[in-house]
Amino acid sequence: MTTEALDYSLLKRLTQGFGPSGSEEGIAEIITAEIKPYCDEIYRDTLGNLIARKNGSQKKIMIAAHMDEIGIMVTHIDEHGYLRFTTIGGGHVNELPHQRVYFRNGHMGIIGVEKLEKPTDLKLEKMYIDLGVTNRTEAQKIVEIGDSAVFNGPFEQVGQRLSSKALDDRIGCFVAIEAMKRANSSYELLFVFTVQEEVGLRGAQTAAYALEPDLALAVDVTLTGDTPKTHRMDVKLGHGAAIKVYDRSMVTSPKIKRWMAEVAAREHIPYQWEVLEAGRTDSGAIHLTKGGIPAGVISIPARYVHSPSEMVDSEDVAAAVQLLTALLEDLGPEK
Repeated sequence: MTTEALDYSLLKRLTQGFGPSGSEEGIAEIITAEIKPYCDEIYRDTLGNLIARKNGSQKKIMIAAHMDEIGIMVTHIDEHGYLRFTTIGGGHVNELPHQRVYFRNGHMGIIGVEKLEKPTDLKLEKMYIDLGVTNRTEAQKIVEIGDSAVFNGPFEQVGQRLSSKALDDRIGCFVAIEAMKRANSSYELLFVFTVQEEVGLRGAQTAAYALEPDLALAVDVTLTGDTPKTHRMDVKLGHGAAIKVYDRSMVTSPKIKRWMAEVAAREHIPYQWEVLEAGRTDSGAIHLTKGGIPAGVISIPARYVHSPSEMVDSEDVAAAVQLLTALLEDLGPEK
């Protein structure tokens, strides 16, 4: 498979959809419409995970990619119509001022900042959202306490680089969908597009408990170490899919990571090792479920994660699709 085989119009729809943690319904609808011809059963569970089953035998393999994105939630509306808010997921406070945010109803707000005596005074409580109204009554016609919003980040493709909001983790959803279309596996495949990953890996935990897979593979983004004076890390854009060795939620079993690397080498798929000193993925919750579930992670290298301008390389995306497809068709790590 080549990069040209991937149609990124689907990725654009996914990234530009509205789906902060706890409000993933719109993304689930986009995915459902896309995957209907490629699976035998589709349903949503109690927590909201979208689960697509491809029938098979011998073993059950769970593929997890999270639908949610970071965002903000309204906590207070003052008499002048300004909104106070908290973050949903791991937003960087110093990057919030003057960003545009959009609510589910399409209304835009701008994040403003109170006067600061010194730059180090920048904290969440010093910020507000300006809806362009003049009082609380007008604001309440637009939003309510507890409403969520997402950041503005258009989808752009420049050469082989892709940039958008919410590539974490709509790119993982995209890779899982493309592998679903291509994989010719004898196993039962359970594609789980999870909810509330950004606030505690919640959807993956409940789905794994209910489905009891024999093996799980998560698809998510990871950080890179290839920009000027960044934290040193060997992962680079354009060097292939990353196979996770370690993050804050799991240490990958040597048998699992060795199997993943062997399949990549056999299929001539470029890959790199990922040691992530911060962050977690769905596999962190899955591998601790019930009596323990063997789990691995395919990571897509990404710059500027948790910003409105996340960036990935299309060659890495293609490698991730190839690797996930090959793993789903392989005999497994115990062979």
